[in-house]
Amino acid sequence: MKSLTAGLLLASAVAGAAAAQTGPVQTGPLTELCASSDAVAVAYCRGFLVGAGQYHEASTARGGLTPIFCLGEATPTVEQAQAAFVAWSRANPQHAGDRAIDGVMRWATAAYPCPTPAVPQPASRRSPR
Repeated sequence: MKSLTAGLLLASAVAGAAAAQTGPVQTGPLTELCASSDAVAVAYCRGFLVGAGQYHEASTARGGLTPIFCLGEATPTVEQAQAAFVAWSRANPQHAGDRAIDGVMRWATAAYPCPTPAVPQPASRRSPR
């Protein structure tokens, strides 16, 4: 019961901090939530990452928008994605003030680039002899 009460208090604090923020969630604070050992913070982080990934998948499916990143066969677990995002974010502190969704998309683009489409080569023209 104590852990439930503590969890609810922490969830309230996280929600209060998010509500007090005057702008969108930024990459730096999201990184700190993702790096936390607190279960509520980690749940927020994972929910954000999964939501961003599912939205990207839905908006690019079946000829929709052009994909920003491509998982291919290398679909990571949510834990792997969380750890990779934290590592990327800490290695790229210049993006800490960016909107969190922009930071997540920059990370995903770097981690899971889409293959470059092959450019068709024009047929060689032979000069008449």
